[in-house]
Amino acid sequence: MKKEYAVIGLGRFGGSICKELSKEGLEVLAIDLDEDKVNEYKEIASHAVIADSTDETVLRELGIRNIDHVIVAIGDNIQASLLTTVILEELGIKKITVKAQNDYHEKILSKIGADHVIHPERDMGKRIAHNIMSNNILDYIELSDDHSVVEVKAGNKMSGRSLVDLDIRAQYGCNVVAIKRDKDVIVSPMATEMIQEGDILIVIGADKDISRFEKNLVVEDD
Repeated sequence: MKKEYAVIGLGRFGGSICKELSKEGLEVLAIDLDEDKVNEYKEIASHAVIADSTDETVLRELGIRNIDHVIVAIGDNIQASLLTTVILEELGIKKITVKAQNDYHEKILSKIGADHVIHPERDMGKRIAHNIMSNNILDYIELSDDHSVVEVKAGNKMSGRSLVDLDIRAQYGCNVVAIKRDKDVIVSPMATEMIQEGDILIVIGADKDISRFEKNLVVEDD
């Protein structure tokens, strides 16, 4: 059986999640207090309803307890976000993901039952900062508070050299887990694999190690 999802709060963040899940053919219940936003998603989500998520009776009537995963994407109303999360936890929702407005909000959410807390503005800021550093840094994904994955394009400092020659693991404590080359993907590449200019390396490691790797091998001199 397909999992069923609910997205509470249809602003830019919640709306984009709703669209992507729906695009994948998944069952999505879209909820918001704003009638215009709900009308916008009536043709996108499986069901779109005007409802107050801080009212437990309303959520029960919507059958929220049958939903596998609820995403709370309420905008600026931190109180509504917290109260909604508490109600969902009490109703026994299997998985609750909540958007946090700030670090204080995030701490409280983690204590009251949120399974996963998303900090889109902060996380996007980190990704953009890494992209700004160099045209060769294509993407940056945070795995935890101190570990990340970075996607980089091989430039002059790496091209024509093998992984064993670059000695990335020993020198920087990072691991190259895959190499994208045109349409091919080399998973767990051999140490003797020669890096070609334009290759895209998927590198995983601690943030402090990735930072050294980026500064020494990725960021090209002007």
